[in-house]
Amino acid sequence: MTRPIRKILVANRGEIAVRILRTCAELGIATVAVHSAADRDSLAVRMADESVQIGPGPAKRSYLYIPAIIEAARATGADAIHPGYGFLSENPDFAEVCEAEGLIFIGAPAEVMARLGDKSTARALMTEAGLPLLPGSLDPVESVDEARDLAGDIGYPVILKAVAGGGGRGMRVVRDPADFATAWQQTRANATAVFGDGRLYIERCLEPARHVEAQILADTHGTVIHLGLRDCSLQRRHQKLVEEAPAPGLSTDLSERIGAAAVLGAKAAGYVGAGTVEFLLDEDGNFYFMEVNCRLQVEHPVTEMVTGTDLVAEQIRIASGHPLTLPPGGNPTGVSIECRLNAEDPDRDFAPAPGTLTECVLPGGQFVRTDTHIHPGYSIPPHYDSLLAKVIVWAPDRPTAIARMRRALAETSLQGPGIATTTDYLHDILDHPHFRTATHNTSLIGSLTPQPAAS
Repeated sequence: MTRPIRKILVANRGEIAVRILRTCAELGIATVAVHSAADRDSLAVRMADESVQIGPGPAKRSYLYIPAIIEAARATGADAIHPGYGFLSENPDFAEVCEAEGLIFIGAPAEVMARLGDKSTARALMTEAGLPLLPGSLDPVESVDEARDLAGDIGYPVILKAVAGGGGRGMRVVRDPADFATAWQQTRANATAVFGDGRLYIERCLEPARHVEAQILADTHGTVIHLGLRDCSLQRRHQKLVEEAPAPGLSTDLSERIGAAAVLGAKAAGYVGAGTVEFLLDEDGNFYFMEVNCRLQVEHPVTEMVTGTDLVAEQIRIASGHPLTLPPGGNPTGVSIECRLNAEDPDRDFAPAPGTLTECVLPGGQFVRTDTHIHPGYSIPPHYDSLLAKVIVWAPDRPTAIARMRRALAETSLQGPGIATTTDYLHDILDHPHFRTATHNTSLIGSLTPQPAAS
């Protein structure tokens, strides 16, 4: 049974809020933007049909405050909520509240998010489904002594991961047994503070490795497909900087096997909506399940560019009850690369560098897409993620895509008192011979990261 969506409240901010609003406008769906006091003059507020202030600047009192968001939906007559990514996008309690209030949550069902958000449960589920996992614990490890014994059996280096973690947070690599107890205590404390859940599990740390992921779509009629693979190996502290589709340097057979595993895992979880199944890939072509992200990814545009698919539109169609009509695999064409422009200073260990943009020149031209919410005079709030813009290019082949991205970054100028960005640093990544030959892995960024400047 289909349920038409007439008005969507976007429970997010920044570039992803703008991204969702654009698709809604093209679909003729009315929109509501919620915003904090710090974002009252944001581009999303200007673009939406209606806007509601839901709290002060800090996210805990605005974008993470469920009662204010639900009240905004009630007051404006919204019949659906799109959570974007981050904030409440993978919060099963939020999805349950939306359902209880008669609102369509444009995302995975609450019970699926709860199942996959607990990494221990997710690993056990994927093992039952036949997906390969790295050696490690399926259940949370109860004590440091038990964990240390298990690490000795697995072999160093190992990685400690928060059961409730995700998106690159709540992880710590341990290379020396002498450091294990301290790492365990620090990771538990961090997991408790960030996620409210101090449980940890442990697995072998695969080095060197590539990080590849499959974009999946699943409707309410039992159909699950993938739209190809992305490479997200270029990361700093587990946070992605450059993404690419299709994942380069993989054989057709390997790509198809990874995609098939992603579909198998999604079906086993009863998945509905858009999501991403993430894998690690070793030098011998063996791949291992990492996690499922039950939301739209930051890097979703590269998949859109090579498949010609509007993933937000597909999310809305699925949430409305329509069956999928896309071809399995997505029939990708060409190559797309995304670079994230963050307000961070690479010369100061990537410290946040907010301020007011006195100059804001963003790239354009043939096959260049810039997803952003910034403009000249924009004041970067200190409360949120440092992402300013995503520059995405498409080309028929990889060398042309790299050249196009280099040109696009050269056109970019984001200036203002106190502001520093990752733009020049991204140039260094694009010029690295390992990236140009698609032989890069997750250790490449570490070799490029400058030492912090002396104080």
